[in-house]
Amino acid sequence: MGLSVLIIFLVIVLALYLINRLPLDARTRQIVQAIVIIAGIVFLLRYLAVF
Repeated sequence: MGLSVLIIFLVIVLALYLINRLPLDARTRQIVQAIVIIAGIVFLLRYLAVF
């Protein structure tokens, strides 16, 4: 279980890093980052059987 949570966390961090590398304006980048963070939190909560 711990390894899976770590892998999910690393995927979220990698996605955020790649989003920062894209040539987007600041507002769009902020919206996309928020979506990725919220989706990652929801996925982690579902994986940990909170929902």
